[in-house]
Amino acid sequence: MTQIVFQHDRVLSDVHMLQPNSRNHMIRLNYVGQPVFVSRFKILTEDDKHASDSEDRSIRSVEKGKEIESEKNEDEDEATKDEPELDEDGDFDVTHRPRKPPENSSRDLVCPVILKQQENDEENPEEVGSSPAEHLVIEHTMATPLEDVGKQVWRGAILLADFILSNPLLFKAATVLDLGAGMGLTSIVMATAAKHVYCTDVGQDLLSMCQKNVSLNKHLTETAGGEVKVRQLDWLRYDLCTDPDVEFSWTEEEVAHLYDNTTVIVAADICYEDDLTDAFFRTVYRLCSNFHHDSSVYISIEKRLNFTIRHLDVSCEAYDHFRRCLAQLQDLTDGQCSYSVEQIPSDFSQFLQYERIEQLELWKVTATRIPLDSAKSDTKLKSS
Repeated sequence: MTQIVFQHDRVLSDVHMLQPNSRNHMIRLNYVGQPVFVSRFKILTEDDKHASDSEDRSIRSVEKGKEIESEKNEDEDEATKDEPELDEDGDFDVTHRPRKPPENSSRDLVCPVILKQQENDEENPEEVGSSPAEHLVIEHTMATPLEDVGKQVWRGAILLADFILSNPLLFKAATVLDLGAGMGLTSIVMATAAKHVYCTDVGQDLLSMCQKNVSLNKHLTETAGGEVKVRQLDWLRYDLCTDPDVEFSWTEEEVAHLYDNTTVIVAADICYEDDLTDAFFRTVYRLCSNFHHDSSVYISIEKRLNFTIRHLDVSCEAYDHFRRCLAQLQDLTDGQCSYSVEQIPSDFSQFLQYERIEQLELWKVTATRIPLDSAKSDTKLKSS
């Protein structure tokens, strides 16, 4: 690969697009030949938040002063400006900057870096370097086709991470299942509160990158006593893969532990295509029906507005379909579980630096198991 080309069919996360350049460093190519970047997300403390607020106010004050000074200078220039200089042909005489840099320039030379494609995604700490205890280190790709968007970091994952950091007691010592975990940011943050986290997705290359991120952030999870296991979970398959020859497959013990102990499911920004959304809700229904405990499902989503030719207006079809699926789940009566749906206000504390826009939403689905005796009596009433 000699250069990176952002083609028309590529999708780029706003998280990477809006981050300062110093946060995204290309370090290598993954084993399928995609450029891999590393970003560091600082988990803010209360002191950091106060300092950030003070800095923002100071910056705004300085910028306001500069703006006033600039307007003043413009007024003075307007009042005292001379006639523009013209060349011998009567054209404006514009001074161009020199094409060659000065000999004594202090600017560093720009040298190309050749990235090597590795055969696997085994951890190489030298690539990333050590990281402070309060930093999340996430390797990811950028500008991917739609089928590879899980290899980027999205705002929905950071919103869900904020909610977890704001409510650690809600997940203390829990067993949690992360569906469509992508690069694993939400699972890693969850492991700072929960005891067992199953971080799941599909695709060997994606899961390998996710596993590396889990390894890079052991300074956060092991200190808190949490454990993250990266496993394959395909929403289009009914059962879990237990083939020992398949990487990231489940053991029989893990499957039993999942169904016996899971009380929380999380999913970050996974409803962007109708077929995928349908498969996700079928998976949630199947899992909740087989769990031995009541469970809570937390789903973050970003309303992405698009102008469509069909409507000749701005619409959000993927979000509308998501809301219809939520309504169908709430109305479902199958004799095994009852479901309630509520939107969680996004006014909880912000621990990670990103733009929390109003289109970001967090939803909670509560699956309550119906006692067997009650389910039988309901069945009899329906049959009569």
